[in-house]
Amino acid sequence: MKMFRVLAGGLLSAAVIGAASLGAAVPASAEARVQVGVLRCKIVGGVGFVVGSSRDIACHFAPAGRGRSERYAGSIDRFGIDIGATRKTSIVWGVFAPTNQMRPGALEGTYVGASAEATVGVGVGANALVGGFDRSITLNPISVQTQTGANIAAGVAGLKLRALR
Repeated sequence: MKMFRVLAGGLLSAAVIGAASLGAAVPASAEARVQVGVLRCKIVGGVGFVVGSSRDIACHFAPAGRGRSERYAGSIDRFGIDIGATRKTSIVWGVFAPTNQMRPGALEGTYVGASAEATVGVGVGANALVGGFDRSITLNPISVQTQTGANIAAGVAGLKLRALR
């Protein structure tokens, strides 16, 4: 158990640093972004398959200012180390775009980025993702992901969202 905690802590630190470095790799033109809202997601628990995992996700987008909230469904896939099982996961992302003029369903699409999590009982993780409409939307963690179970994961995450109409 102690070895698991040490390994989990090291992987989480490495992946959080990797996720933070994604922001440094964003082109200068992408820096002029506005926060257009908040995306809150629940991920169904599951078992990691050592080299990756795929889990269903249900999300609620609350736009900043006026606008209708939207619901999304999809999946989050991880490629890299993913060992263990989780029961439930919650993630809250700040949603950033080049403009605050977003059409309904604009978050629909595929996102990619660095991912890390470590869980023994209750754990934490970080996921910074880029994608959506013309790869113009950035999802930055607002609060650290929380989950329950026993799991360790680090690698690349892919998020696929589809609007529920």
